Amino acid sequence: MSTIAAVSTPNAPGGIAVIRISGKDAINIADKIFTPVGSKSVKDMEGYTCVYGIAHDNGERLDDCILTVFREPHSYTGENIAEISCHGGLYVTKRILRAILKNGAENAEAGEFTKRAYLNGKLDLTQAEAVMDIISAKGERELKMAENLREGSAFRKAKKCSDMLMKILGDLAAWADYPEEDIPEVKPENLCAELEKVKEDLLSLTENYDCGRILRHGISTAIVGRPNVGKSTLFNCLSGCERSIVTDIAGTTRDVVEESVKLGDIVLRLADTAGIRQTDDIIEGIGVDIAEKLIDSSELIIAVFDGNCPLTEDDLKLIKKLDNKKCIAVINKSDLGICIDTSEIEKNIIQIVYLSAKENDGVERLQSAVESLFEINENSFSSAVAVNERQKKCIDSALMYVESAVSALKNGEFLDAVNVLIDEAEQNLLSLTGEKVTDAVVDEVFSRFCVGK
Repeated sequence: MSTIAAVSTPNAPGGIAVIRISGKDAINIADKIFTPVGSKSVKDMEGYTCVYGIAHDNGERLDDCILTVFREPHSYTGENIAEISCHGGLYVTKRILRAILKNGAENAEAGEFTKRAYLNGKLDLTQAEAVMDIISAKGERELKMAENLREGSAFRKAKKCSDMLMKILGDLAAWADYPEEDIPEVKPENLCAELEKVKEDLLSLTENYDCGRILRHGISTAIVGRPNVGKSTLFNCLSGCERSIVTDIAGTTRDVVEESVKLGDIVLRLADTAGIRQTDDIIEGIGVDIAEKLIDSSELIIAVFDGNCPLTEDDLKLIKKLDNKKCIAVINKSDLGICIDTSEIEKNIIQIVYLSAKENDGVERLQSAVESLFEINENSFSSAVAVNERQKKCIDSALMYVESAVSALKNGEFLDAVNVLIDEAEQNLLSLTGEKVTDAVVDEVFSRFCVGK
């Protein structure tokens, strides 16, 4: 396997940049482009030690640096690693990387350091995926879930299920292949009980999937309502800047304005839409059509009503459209006094929040409503295992085969057929942990990583 190198810090000026070299020749290459201050050679450095010195290229001084050495197998990748910490200027960093590549290293691909850690047994596949989750975490809860995965929580649960299935497969094989031996008969009722336990454990692995998906990717959210109820003001309030034009003229917003905003630990992928009403204006009408389509496609609807005046016909039509939608009704303009009758709203919308978008008052109540609607709370994350899409697909497939095996047993199918179903479930769990997975899947996982990680 070749020796690879890359800049592991962001491609931007900073106080310090880190250039990582990993592979059999990592320390030899570092020795060629780095001279420690003092008599010690890079080749003589022990693992987990660092030294101050000069990085150079054919005798040309490049920068004062710190070199850190990790000896195999006690490193992140399981290989020899040398890391050079230099001043964080873009040019000097590139010059040092160029010198490293000139002396035998190859450019690392996206995620290749973590991929090598996986291939060398330092991480299972779920832990490797968690590394990217840690890097991209946008809040405390998301970070906590990523750390749980990084510590092997998903692997341990999946491994437990895998071991149970492997035991069942072993019992079936022994009983079928060695009938002359005194091996206990595999009874269908006992087998069903064991598979039901596996099913229960598999379901527990996916119970936080929706929370994890929301924290990773955010919630697609449409702000809707008739004109002049304060949709754009609310959008700007949540965005923290003037993204949407706000005027007293009805129909100002005609196109969809989008922005991702943080609401506590949750990201809302907001869309400010045209006011929903009957209109003869062709352009405004297109905006209204888009707004109505977003009601069907968005995961969350924030329906805004003017709390300072009674409901209108346009309000009532909107309320009917929101039946059976995940929706929060925002009664806006609370600073002007509330005279709206919410009884019609309450028929279709459970969550109602009073706020003043203009005065930025009540946003915390909107946050609580979102968390309640999507059942996001601290208990969900105390020991949460929130698997990603790939992992959930493996678990769902394993679960399907386990359920089919239980059904086959109850219907009196031959144990040979049941054995095939259990084996398929086992293969999916091995794919989940990476113990048995195709190169294409591995490449896809690590292609999402940044270069240098």
